Amino acid sequence: MANRLSLAIRVSGLDVNEEESMTEHDKLVRDRIPEIVRAHATDLEFRSLEPAERPLRLTDKLAEECTEYQESGEIGELVDVVEVVEVVHAIVAASGLTWEVFEEMRLAKRAARGGFDDGVLLIRAER
Repeated sequence: MANRLSLAIRVSGLDVNEEESMTEHDKLVRDRIPEIVRAHATDLEFRSLEPAERPLRLTDKLAEECTEYQESGEIGELVDVVEVVEVVHAIVAASGLTWEVFEEMRLAKRAARGGFDDGVLLIRAER
């Protein structure tokens, strides 16, 4: 796989850090990232995933975005939550469900077990 120009791209204002180093990424990116990166890179490589690769790559992306949110240390760092939600949308679509069916599933679970509105922390449970 060819090396790529290292770019730091943020949703808020698309800040681009044009560091002249080559970096291997091998990760799922948003659909428009190739056109955005092409404006700043001289050597890059992209490919489309095979359908069988999508579930694993989406799972990896979800873990990556959740880690970024955790590491931000800020509940107000909603740009990372936006990324998580976008990946969840892609996972739902890849599963063949519609967002409406997924939302019905979410609401049914919320009705049965509640949400996270009250901030309940389980300390211990004995059987």
